Amino acid sequence: MEKKEILVLEELLGSNKKIAAEIRKKLEEKGILTINLLSSPGSGKTTLLERIAEKLKPDYRMAVIEGDIETERDAERIRAKGIPAWQIITGGACHLEAKMVGKIFPEIPADLDFLFIENVGNLVCPASYDLGERIRCTLLSIPEGDDKPKKYPKAFTTSDCLIITKTDLLPALPFNLEHAQKEALELNPKLSIFTTSALKDAGIDELIEYFIATLLKLRQKNA
Repeated sequence: MEKKEILVLEELLGSNKKIAAEIRKKLEEKGILTINLLSSPGSGKTTLLERIAEKLKPDYRMAVIEGDIETERDAERIRAKGIPAWQIITGGACHLEAKMVGKIFPEIPADLDFLFIENVGNLVCPASYDLGERIRCTLLSIPEGDDKPKKYPKAFTTSDCLIITKTDLLPALPFNLEHAQKEALELNPKLSIFTTSALKDAGIDELIEYFIATLLKLRQKNA
């Protein structure tokens, strides 16, 4: 029984990997940078995207795919900023899969600069599923505690960047910023780390500069 479960999982992941590769190829041929955001529930993914939208909107075009078990609340918040957003309701599944993103692909404008995917709030399941992104970011909020990198290692080892959020709460909570960064880098020395507060507008510009620089590299590569 255990062997069958392992074989089925490998088959599912293999199929997902193939679909994700096709999505990535098509989006990058259009010059679109796709960014997958992973985190626990309540880490501030949607609020971060709202701040990014406010800053990118004058010069760049972005859209968002939202993943949640129920409701369109996050997509509605993004649409209120004048940004196209599609909601994927998983109905209980703890992660998005590439085939879910693939169903939305025909609706994605060809002239986008950035496509953000806000994954279902979970540091476990989403780490195993490529969605066709070029950049994967894991968010870690101050209220969660500084011990999460080594408790949920795959989310950090499979990511390109770590975004520490809600840093305005550092004075009020026992979160060791240096310890969290050190643990994350021990797992993945290539991580780019950003410390942010959407409430105080701290660190958002540096994060956006990272996204823009990656977009330019992608387009230069395809030129």
